[in-house]
Amino acid sequence: MILMWRTLARPDRMRMFFRQYLNELEKLGVNSIGIVLLISFFIGAVITIQIKLNIEGPWMPRWTVGYVTREILLLEFSSSIMCLILAGKVGSNIASELGTMRVTQQIDALEIMGINSANYLIFPKISAMITIIPILVTFSIFAGIFGAYATCWFGGIMNANNLTYGLQYMFEEWFVWCSIIKSLFFAFIIASVSSFFGYTVEGGSAEVGRASTNAVVCSSVLVLFADLVLTKLLMG
Repeated sequence: MILMWRTLARPDRMRMFFRQYLNELEKLGVNSIGIVLLISFFIGAVITIQIKLNIEGPWMPRWTVGYVTREILLLEFSSSIMCLILAGKVGSNIASELGTMRVTQQIDALEIMGINSANYLIFPKISAMITIIPILVTFSIFAGIFGAYATCWFGGIMNANNLTYGLQYMFEEWFVWCSIIKSLFFAFIIASVSSFFGYTVEGGSAEVGRASTNAVVCSSVLVLFADLVLTKLLMG
């Protein structure tokens, strides 16, 4: 909380902040689009196949597969599970970067020059994550649905019309907003917790690796806890 108090201050130079912000958008967000699309595509396909094989039966409507696939993608996978995956990729990146700057005394040099190092280094990362994560979640939803259709078109698992009907059946727009709202909280958790572990490293390169691991573990646990609380608040 003390670190966040220093971090969430108004930047001294807005032009420098926006430059850092754009760099972090590219490094943390744009470079993660590929892995998000790839994982979401295959998960959407696997979910469809599993539901088709294990749930659908003679007494079950044929559109059930599409309906359940949509609910899983919207309510849990594209927001919570995808953010867990990003916690491993982005969180370790942030922690190792800041940890390296700490042990090489670059952060100390910023402090000597009278710069609020926490605000200068961490605030652009948090801002970039909060901006880009909802976009990545949206991409994940579409990629997962496309993966579900791929099982119909190329795998012959089921009829694409039945899948479409199930995807549209009793659709609630609020579920999409729930995913986006949860992703905003997850983005803040990932960026702030990872930054804390990297920023407070003491020691050498071994400590940087340990801080990176701790950042991923703590971010993942807090994301799961926040998912539990937010799901109860938003859906209850």
